[in-house]
Amino acid sequence: MSKIDLLDQKWINLVFEGKNEAYGAYAIRQDTSKRNLYAMLALIAGLALIVLTFLGVNVAQNAIAAAQAEHETEVTLEQIEEELEEEQDEEEIVYDPQELEQLVAEETVMNSEKFTAYEMEDDAPEQVTKTQDEVAQSDVAIGAIDYDQGSDEAEHVLKVNEKVVDEVPPAVEETKVFDVVEQMPRFPGDNGDGAVLNSWLSKNLRYPPIAEENGIKGRVVCQFVVERDGSISDIRVVRSVDPSLDKEAVRVIKAMPKWIPGKQNGSSVRVKFTLPVTFTLQS
Repeated sequence: MSKIDLLDQKWINLVFEGKNEAYGAYAIRQDTSKRNLYAMLALIAGLALIVLTFLGVNVAQNAIAAAQAEHETEVTLEQIEEELEEEQDEEEIVYDPQELEQLVAEETVMNSEKFTAYEMEDDAPEQVTKTQDEVAQSDVAIGAIDYDQGSDEAEHVLKVNEKVVDEVPPAVEETKVFDVVEQMPRFPGDNGDGAVLNSWLSKNLRYPPIAEENGIKGRVVCQFVVERDGSISDIRVVRSVDPSLDKEAVRVIKAMPKWIPGKQNGSSVRVKFTLPVTFTLQS
C-alpha cells in the first residue's frame, strides 16, 4: 500500500471519483489542508506570544528591581555623606583668634593665681637651723602654721603647745543577731551532745493536766536568742502542737539558767537558737 499524503488533494479526488462533486463534503475536504496550515500557524503564533510575554515580564521586573536598588543605593550614599558632613561640622570647631587669645590669657591668670611663686625679700633675716637642744631650751612654740603678730590672722590663737587627743568614740554594742557563728552557744555543763540540756528539761518540764487528760502529745519547736551575757530573750513558738503545751515550753525555757554565749572572732555575740521541746505521755 503506497503512502498517502493527507495534505495532497489527490486522495480527495480518488474518494469522490464518480460521485457528485457538488456535494458539500467535497468542497470542505478541499479546504482541509488550508485549515490545518492556518491552525498550525495560529498555534505557533500563540506559543510565541506566550513565550515573548513571559520574557517581557521577567525583563520588566528585573529592570524595575535594578532601578529600585540603584535608587536605594543612591539614597543611602547621600545619607551617609550627609551624616559624615554633619559629624565633621560637629567635630571641627573653629575659634576666633581673639577668643583664643582671651582664653589663653584667662587660663594664664588662673594658673598664676593658683601657683604664685614665693619671693624672698633681700632684707629678710637669715634662717638659722637650730639643734634639738636649742629648741628644747627655747620658749617659742613650734607648729606647722606660723602667724605673723602684725597680721589680721593673729587674732586666731593656735595652741600648738597643747596636744589635743581625739576622744575615742564609745563602743557600740553589737545588736546583730547571728544564725551561725564560729562558737555556738551552749547550755551550761553541756559538751555539745545535748545530754545535760535534755536532762534538765526532763526534770523541770511539767506536763499540763488538760493535755495529759486529752492524750495530747508532740514536739513544740521554740526559737530564742542567747544574748551576749548568756541570758535568754525573744522566745517564740515556731511550730505549735497545743496551746497548753506551747505555754509550758515557753515557761521552761524562761526558767533555764544563763547559757555560755556564742562567739564570733573571739567576741561574744547574740545568736539565734532553735530548741525542740518534746512532750511524751507515759504508757
